[in-house]
Amino acid sequence: MKKAVVLLSGGIDSSTALAIAKAEGYELHALSFDYHQRHRRELESAKMVASAFGVVKLLTVQFDLREIGGSALTADIEVPKTMGSRRQSAADGRPCTDKIPVTYVPARNTIFLSFALSWAEVLGAEDIFIGANAVDYSGYPDCRPAYLKAFQDMANLATKASVEGKERFMIRAPLLFMTKAEIIKRGIELGVDYALTWSCYDPQPNGKSCGGCDSCLFRQTGFREAGMKDPLA
Repeated sequence: MKKAVVLLSGGIDSSTALAIAKAEGYELHALSFDYHQRHRRELESAKMVASAFGVVKLLTVQFDLREIGGSALTADIEVPKTMGSRRQSAADGRPCTDKIPVTYVPARNTIFLSFALSWAEVLGAEDIFIGANAVDYSGYPDCRPAYLKAFQDMANLATKASVEGKERFMIRAPLLFMTKAEIIKRGIELGVDYALTWSCYDPQPNGKSCGGCDSCLFRQTGFREAGMKDPLA
């Protein structure tokens, strides 16, 4: 059976990407990260989603990006609330012109994909799945099609397996041009239980979502436009 490494945060997008990889017949190897993020509650969801889809192994890599900071998710910077569900469209691959929000974590996807590439080379897995989206998102530059293509090109220049002709790595982003509502509908078709997922950037002391950060707003809008009730609400 062909193998895939799937970046799994425990959110809607990564859980749906995992389900798509499962439906395409891959043996699943999921990769999560405990980087001392504000929303570490997502790691519990990643474990539950991985278990639900029969992941062969869920590897959780630990490091501390708070030592670097620079983001509301990794430093003592307030998470913006009630900013409105901004719908960026970078489907043509051009850089976003709107200001990138403070929830952007410097080089996060590059760090994550680098770990995924390393593990994929060891596993002999040519396909790396990421739940990146260029339609309903906060304008992060490392979610753009041009970035993902550039990383894929780099991956095939920088690995022994590729240089020796044994593997040809592919960065798979099946949700890239889907709206959040379309992602949710696709996930439901594939059996994703969204009650297991987590989206909030700023979990409250009572364990519930804040309801006002960008990620919460995208989630609320997605379920509303899909004509469904969020099971986590």
